[in-house]
Amino acid sequence: MHELAVCQALIDQVEQIALKERAQQVLSIHLGIGPLSGVEARLLQQAFSIARAGGVAAEAELVIDSLPVQVSCDQCGQTTDALPARLLCGACGNWRTRLVSGDELQLQHVELIRQAADDLAEHETSMQQHERAN
Repeated sequence: MHELAVCQALIDQVEQIALKERAQQVLSIHLGIGPLSGVEARLLQQAFSIARAGGVAAEAELVIDSLPVQVSCDQCGQTTDALPARLLCGACGNWRTRLVSGDELQLQHVELIRQAADDLAEHETSMQQHERAN
């Protein structure tokens, strides 16, 4: 199940964002997944409950939005929706198309709770003292 590896990489990325933003907790993680991404949303949800344990995202909700499959037609130039197994132009029916979207796995946004300024100052002071002691 490669969804667990995907979730672990996602949690690593979210933890880096949380650290950069000085967040104490992650409330939600919003993903966009195209049907051609190779990732199963249901399996990703299951793997997420394992991958998030013990970190800043331990209580986070994973919100998944399905992204459409879209193609650009080489003949008529239109960009239209298409079916995952039928990448035909929706305007003229031509099969000579280029995939515009539908194969992505996007981190769309993360909702965080930042540390209070007093907590942050205390944490930075203790970190500085620890660094000086070592």
